[in-house]
Amino acid sequence: MPSNSARSGRIPLLDVLKGLACALVVAHHLVFYGPMSDVAYPLAPNLMDWLFAYGRMAVQVFLVLGGFLAASTLAPHGVARFNEPLQQVLRRFVRLSTPYLAALLFSLVAAELARNGMEHYSIPSQPSLPQLLAHVVLLQDVLGYEALSAGVWYVAIDFQLFVLAIAIFSLARRRGLAVALVLALTVTSLMWFNLLPALDTLALYFVGSYGLGMLAFWAGRSARPYRWLTALAVLGLAALALDFRGRIAVALVTALALGVLQASAWARQWSPLAQVQRLGQMSYSVFLVHFSVCLLVNMLFSQLFPTQPLANALGMVLAFALSVRAGQWLYQHVETRTGSIPLALRMQGGMLVAGGLLLVGVKAL
Repeated sequence: MPSNSARSGRIPLLDVLKGLACALVVAHHLVFYGPMSDVAYPLAPNLMDWLFAYGRMAVQVFLVLGGFLAASTLAPHGVARFNEPLQQVLRRFVRLSTPYLAALLFSLVAAELARNGMEHYSIPSQPSLPQLLAHVVLLQDVLGYEALSAGVWYVAIDFQLFVLAIAIFSLARRRGLAVALVLALTVTSLMWFNLLPALDTLALYFVGSYGLGMLAFWAGRSARPYRWLTALAVLGLAALALDFRGRIAVALVTALALGVLQASAWARQWSPLAQVQRLGQMSYSVFLVHFSVCLLVNMLFSQLFPTQPLANALGMVLAFALSVRAGQWLYQHVETRTGSIPLALRMQGGMLVAGGLLLVGVKAL
């Protein structure tokens, strides 16, 4: 029997992919941002080196999935099924920003506590009001401000990509034209924009991966899915032949896997790894809050066990578990309660007031 998520139209394996990618991102940040990982390094140097170098590539899974889900909700048949683009943009902004602002408020508190408990490069500097406002409107990287938490760049990029998709579908209302525009933009990004690191604060740098996800959705729904997926593979391999990028290789494999999943009725209903699925469902909240949790655990263990490798390894495991638990709380109490735009905006207003008061209090101290 299909699971509840399968019966409701949600593909369980998508949540499994999100859960695995989320776990890798959290593990990567635990290794990347010490000091626990620095002390525990001798216990598992190969694993930590791998997570340090490659764990960040799991973000590509989210980019491809973002495009796949955008195509499925905005234009499942290659033409827009919405009539009010600005309302779609507002809904997306509210859905992203409500838990994001709650996590940002928590990050201000965590960073202030960490600054008073340890010295480490991973602790964000005390923010200014313009810096905080830039984060609120998701323009911190474009305006050149230091990030207040790891991963906030992704929220801004995800919103830019969604707005770009809305623009394409709104302008190209004729069947087939939108798909052609997505294909052209995907090719241009993979072959040009993604080769320019200076553009990594803009959607154009990442739209190659996002577009692969959209194209994979349409290919999987077509009458001849494997022919179109083969064409998609050729496109990806051509981009890799031009300049091999591990992140694009991950994006290509993810897109092809999603296309095969979409083409297979049995695979769409298969529901393995229930716990990983649950992690995938709340992965956005875990992604938002995990850095602050890890920062606090790092501070605690740097004071209690400054030189003990085993204790710090256990601290990393504890930080991972607490990140998941904090993400679960944020998911249940904030993210899933943003269905009403007026309610979400009231929640955001309260969080902005609290953030402003907190910033004023910190400055006063």
